Amino acid sequence: MELKLMMEKLGAPQTHLGLKSMIKEVDEDFDGKLSFREFLLIFHKAAAGELQEDSGLMALAKLSEINVALEGVKGAKDFFEAKVQALKSASKFEAELKAEQDERKQAEEKRRLRQAAFRELKAAFST
Repeated sequence: MELKLMMEKLGAPQTHLGLKSMIKEVDEDFDGKLSFREFLLIFHKAAAGELQEDSGLMALAKLSEINVALEGVKGAKDFFEAKVQALKSASKFEAELKAEQDERKQAEEKRRLRQAAFRELKAAFST
């Protein structure tokens, strides 16, 4: 279902049988599902010319490419900026984790400074 939705969003909708044949073409462990490794295998096979020209997998591989000669530099720039934006939004989770780690580091630094200030005051009253 995820593959079907992705293909529809990319503008290359597939039939149920077409999706099954796409999965079968790269399904190395025969579980009827695409793992991340098998998904990457689509692009590896496309680069090696091992995919049929009319297959859904070739359509998927072509959807992630741009021909600068046809689109021009501006089109390529827009394409890659869109890809970067998509990656940034996908890595929002990573950004949230990084922000939490930074907050923890700042809190630890503040705690360390408070302890050092306390030790100085304690030493002043002790002498």
